[in-house]
Amino acid sequence: MSEEETQEESDLKESLVSNADTGEGVDPEEVSPSEAEVLGKNFQEMENDPLERAQKEGGEEAEFDLAAQVVEFRAQIEEEPDNCIHHYNLGEALGEMGEEAEARAELEKALACDPEEKYHSIIHFAMGNLIYVELLSGIQSIVVKSSVGLHSAHKPGSTITEVNDEDYLAPIEHFEKALKFLPKLNTDDDLVDFIGTEAPSLLANMYYKWASDLIDKSRQITKYGGEIHDVKTALKYLKKAQEIDPSHSQANLMISYAKKMLALGWKAYDEYGWEAKDIQGQE
Repeated sequence: MSEEETQEESDLKESLVSNADTGEGVDPEEVSPSEAEVLGKNFQEMENDPLERAQKEGGEEAEFDLAAQVVEFRAQIEEEPDNCIHHYNLGEALGEMGEEAEARAELEKALACDPEEKYHSIIHFAMGNLIYVELLSGIQSIVVKSSVGLHSAHKPGSTITEVNDEDYLAPIEHFEKALKFLPKLNTDDDLVDFIGTEAPSLLANMYYKWASDLIDKSRQITKYGGEIHDVKTALKYLKKAQEIDPSHSQANLMISYAKKMLALGWKAYDEYGWEAKDIQGQE
């Protein structure tokens, strides 16, 4: 292996970040303490997020270091504009700084500068993770805090009322491509193993998240006519998550609740405690 390739691998390992942690749950009145604890974890935390750790330890200094890295990566791109690793590094750093649009653009450039697809796997993984984090930064990050039992209390501004399929399909596609191109990944075994482990985990989490949001949508106080269809679709995605990761305890538990909703129906109440809608079960 050449010195240049060794440095590229080092750059990849240094800039790889994992940022997929959130917490959701179900109505504590509807689940046992042990079930609530399982669902409270929700998405399986990816280990050793360098940005989160640095922010806790360094605060403003960490932000300054990140800005300095961006300057350095831009300078590297000026010298080698066709080097995909430089664009990848800049995209990752910009993503950590919250500059999602520019981060996506740099990662797209990284793909374009990698015609032999030697680094497509890690670039697609980074792109999927970037979109994944964006998805969790909105209202989706605080639900399903309306319950997944048989009753739902409405809290204005805390319930999902629309679910855009493209929001979920985009990161799913990138994680699938990360696995597709993994055999070509030109780096050391540790990074290959990391992508091989984390990409399926995030895929399962995405299907679980999609299902959770559909279930929460079905529990809004407005009766829109598609409640049963959405819960059936959610059940399909939960089974997909279970297929990818049989140990995904959240998906396994949520499957039983989705089946219960379809069998027994559910009610939704407005903020004043009045019944807003009653969805009949299919027993």
